[in-house]
Amino acid sequence: MLTDTICAALSAAGLGIAGLTAYRKRFLAAARIAAYALIPLGLALTGVLDWLTDVVFKPSIWLGFGLLGLSWALFMITRAVEHRSGGARQDGTRKERRAAAAAERAGGVSAGASEPALGPGGGATAAKAPGKPKTKGGTSSGTDDFSDIEAILKKHGI
Repeated sequence: MLTDTICAALSAAGLGIAGLTAYRKRFLAAARIAAYALIPLGLALTGVLDWLTDVVFKPSIWLGFGLLGLSWALFMITRAVEHRSGGARQDGTRKERRAAAAAERAGGVSAGASEPALGPGGGATAAKAPGKPKTKGGTSSGTDDFSDIEAILKKHGI
């Protein structure tokens, strides 16, 4: 009830100032002041202020906000500690991950990666006909290149 009265008084004062501004032929500024002046009255009539005063003056709500803040702080602290310690998680220790990374760097590409994608016996060398002459410069002829492409397209069902 008191908040409604205060909001109505604020709106009336704001509309009075807007009227004086409009009297001075500053209509754009007057319209803007009137828009700001109507906000408190609109909040009071919609009931937002009653909800807001209930939130401000209830200790249980502040306790809830405090618990949410504590939860957020715990999340941030655990993330910072995890980041600082190298991100050790349940999927293995740091030594195991370092050993796996070192083996990956030392091995480079795995041995199976250099195999042709067409499977056994279906690689680029099997697609070329033996005994075909090579063209100048050591490259294969144009028909051999197309047979390789054709084999790849057949493998993918195209």
